[in-house]
Amino acid sequence: MRRRTLAGGLAIATAALLTVLIPSPAHAAVSHKSPFDCGKTFYANNWTPGHSPSGAIDWQSYGTDAINLETVRATAAGTAYFKNAGSTSYGQWVEIIHSDGTSTRYAHLSSMVKAAGTSMSVGQGTKIGNVGSTGNSSAPHLHYEQRTSGGAVDTSPTVEGVTVSLGQKKAVTSTNGCGSSNPYTAEEVCGSGYDIIDSAALGTVGKVFLTYNSSNGYNCVVTLKYTSVGTASAVSAFLEPEGSTRTTDSGSFSYYAGPVKRSAPGVCVKWGGSVGSTSYTSGFEHCGS
Repeated sequence: MRRRTLAGGLAIATAALLTVLIPSPAHAAVSHKSPFDCGKTFYANNWTPGHSPSGAIDWQSYGTDAINLETVRATAAGTAYFKNAGSTSYGQWVEIIHSDGTSTRYAHLSSMVKAAGTSMSVGQGTKIGNVGSTGNSSAPHLHYEQRTSGGAVDTSPTVEGVTVSLGQKKAVTSTNGCGSSNPYTAEEVCGSGYDIIDSAALGTVGKVFLTYNSSNGYNCVVTLKYTSVGTASAVSAFLEPEGSTRTTDSGSFSYYAGPVKRSAPGVCVKWGGSVGSTSYTSGFEHCGS
């Protein structure tokens, strides 16, 4: 019994030591990409003096890439909170809280993918809005901040591995959404009010999502690609309310097929889609939503 107690004590002590020495993966440092579409280049301006708060970045046009109404994407994954600060401050803006407790802010947006006062989980590259000039802004640009877990503004933020310190102006090219990760979500494609109620994996090449909007009784189907993302290839999505015809969106698309929307309150639906030769078709189901 004493030997068992000793072994157990050593095991507990060792586990405790490992807990102290090995940081939790959930608190690993967050790496940020540019808040724009893959391949887009914009100036990152860390103005000084006079910029409030000091250390914030103003993203502006570069060359032929005009920034007005440009898509704004999450620079890292987290929970996005959509807000409206009115005409004297940020205007329409989004704050994203990341896994390590740090945050980013995106201000003066012309539009947001969710209404002010709501929130949603986002991945790196998820669209959150569009560049504008709302609030205290004299011209279209994206006001961007990186903040520590304590709330302080990082005065030398880094995106795409490029550090922009106080007083610097650098041209940064985005890799956000490039490669295999799809920057879109089903909720984003279907629009405000749609929530995922089911999904089906297409092996490793994609996934089909069924969403429902309880406020208007519409279902929406989207197929997201997880292979050849950003390059046009065969993809489809369909939706068929029971007793009605099937609606299909099929073609050569870069990111997704859909949204396919049909009114189906209280009606069973058949849904599915494909990426390349891999496909999924449900039975008639979800009869109450």
